[in-house]
Amino acid sequence: MQEKQNLIEVELLGYVISLDPTIILGPGMFIALVIVLLTGFPVAFCLGGVAVFFSLLGIIFGEIDPLFVTALPQRILGIMANFTLLAIPAFIFMGAMLENSGIAERLLISVSTLLGRLRGGLALAVVLVGSLLAATTGVVAATVTTMGLISLPAMLKAGYNRSLATGVIAASGTLGQIIPPSIVLVVLGDQLGISVGDLFLGSLIPGILMASTFALYVLIISAIKPELAPQQSSIHLDPIKLVNLIRVIIPPLALILLVLGSIFFGIATPTEAGTLGAIGSMILATIHKGFSRKTLSKVCDETLRTTAMVMAILLGSTAFSLVFRGVGGDELIANLLLNLPGGKIGFMAFSMITIFILGFFIDFFEIAFIAVPLLLPSARQLLGPDALLWLGVVIGANLQTSFLTPPFGFALFYLRGVAPKSITTNEIYRGAVPFVSLQIAVLIIIIVAPGLVNWLPRISWS
Repeated sequence: MQEKQNLIEVELLGYVISLDPTIILGPGMFIALVIVLLTGFPVAFCLGGVAVFFSLLGIIFGEIDPLFVTALPQRILGIMANFTLLAIPAFIFMGAMLENSGIAERLLISVSTLLGRLRGGLALAVVLVGSLLAATTGVVAATVTTMGLISLPAMLKAGYNRSLATGVIAASGTLGQIIPPSIVLVVLGDQLGISVGDLFLGSLIPGILMASTFALYVLIISAIKPELAPQQSSIHLDPIKLVNLIRVIIPPLALILLVLGSIFFGIATPTEAGTLGAIGSMILATIHKGFSRKTLSKVCDETLRTTAMVMAILLGSTAFSLVFRGVGGDELIANLLLNLPGGKIGFMAFSMITIFILGFFIDFFEIAFIAVPLLLPSARQLLGPDALLWLGVVIGANLQTSFLTPPFGFALFYLRGVAPKSITTNEIYRGAVPFVSLQIAVLIIIIVAPGLVNWLPRISWS
């Protein structure tokens, strides 16, 4: 870094004010990013463009040594050589294959048939299948779209309240963010510098708790207000139908055990387990006669598009964080976080509220790549390195709300795209509100009870 000698002079009301570039470039860079993001321009280019612009300003005002910027290619090469990130396309491929081959659809129909006789049974089936698909795909778009196309018409035909029907579908689709294997957990593990396998272990109990809370809410609201979820007529299941239903349900469960079991028992790394899951999804698709060249081409296309989007954002955020550090922005953020009133409690409250508010406007990938690197140095100092695993699961649970919070909740957009025109956007938004509240309640439980996160990883270590 060069010695800071230049001052920025600003004329205001006839007075010339001299400002230290250190004071304005860091905050200015963050404010510029927020403004550019609100224009709707692709996030990866927003991050990269702001980084380039402020790197030039930093060089002009002597805040950045030109040689400092040359570290960027090495960082990019480090990302390209990161073996852990290979798990992202593997899990995306697995989810896309299960969706496009029709396995997810048959699973949803089968579970709905089994639970349809209960009051609120169709909604309960959506929660259960959402949990199963989360444990096999981790892709919100695929889960919400599949359940919206299949379950929503059935629930409306059965007389379910529109807001309840849309809310439970959108919320259940977001379970893929906290129930392993989750793409967001892979990203958080990389950003926090912790084991993705341990992060999967730590998120298992909170994920089950989240799904159980949704299911309990469905049962309670159905009992308190029967008009919201009319009881279905009895469905007769003969032995042949029951065997066929079991044959549909067992294979995806076996795939879940294959993927998660290989990670939890230390047989495979998350990347290797993702590869096993991708191969297993193709085998299941072949068994169910849903595998074809056309299906494989479509799955590969979806995998390529999503992976390219994630990596582009990661590269842009890497450039942004490097320049942000160069202009002293990381020191300003660290000083702000370390001097918050309340110490650890103040830091957690500020961090969680900030991430929650960001979820109203931007996607979880952007939040993970932008906010987490800024919070990490202070988290290490205030919470300690041993608490990063717990912090990763807490952030993952918080990011889950970003899919449901209006106006830009992506799960709401996905559902709006497949919902009948008779369902209004306001009804979808109203249906999401109770589940956002439930997510926040579970988030608070995870924060005050770290043992829910640390218990399983501690057992695996011992």
